Amino acid sequence: MAISERTASRLPSFLQWTGTGRALVFVLSATSIWCLLAEMYHFLDMQTFFYTILLPATTALYGIAILDRFRGDGRLWRAVVIGTLGGLVGAVAYDIFRLPFVFSDAWGLGRFGIPQMPLFKVFPRFGAMLLGQPIEQPSYSLAANLFGWAYHFSNGATFGVMFVAMYAGAREAYGQAVGKPAGAIFWAMLLAAGIEACLLVSPYAAFFGIAITPRFVVVTLTAHLIFGVGLGVYYAWQASRWRLAAPVAA
Repeated sequence: MAISERTASRLPSFLQWTGTGRALVFVLSATSIWCLLAEMYHFLDMQTFFYTILLPATTALYGIAILDRFRGDGRLWRAVVIGTLGGLVGAVAYDIFRLPFVFSDAWGLGRFGIPQMPLFKVFPRFGAMLLGQPIEQPSYSLAANLFGWAYHFSNGATFGVMFVAMYAGAREAYGQAVGKPAGAIFWAMLLAAGIEACLLVSPYAAFFGIAITPRFVVVTLTAHLIFGVGLGVYYAWQASRWRLAAPVAA
């Protein structure tokens, strides 16, 4: 997955893997989760935010990355790709861990002490809000489910990009290499735990009618930590291969 090295970029600094470029990447990526937060805090409905902010920001994020791929030194492109794929890997691991809880009754797992928990109930509701439909419905359309799941994975992907912008950017700012895998995994898990903590103190649970119990906190925190492991492992693997961070100064 390597691309040819280029010694110089023909792009302005804010479109490169510089401090300002990383900040721009972070902000554009963060619009995915802000879409939900804006709805929950009654700033702007999710559908309006999606069309006026999230969609243009996502287009700009990947457009800048592609531009860097062909006209820059390729490092911003690499970071966005690594973050996106790492976030998706983490999101898949996160959902696989939750499957036994979602289907505990159907799979007969209750006898092993695995409780039934509605951990996927929010996804069609995400889709309904994006489509401008009522949040609570007797049943949800295929479109609502597809939009909701797509939004869920967009959050995973953009959390990955945000992590790379913060972690790789911080190491580069101090002239360090990409870092050991254990360090990347630790910081990715810390980010994931922070996401869980922010959800718990936000209106998220009340907004979607989710009861916050000790069991719910343990399961969801564990799922987020697994997300962090998946993200951190993928980052450590790809960042070293793609020479994402600047070489350590002699």
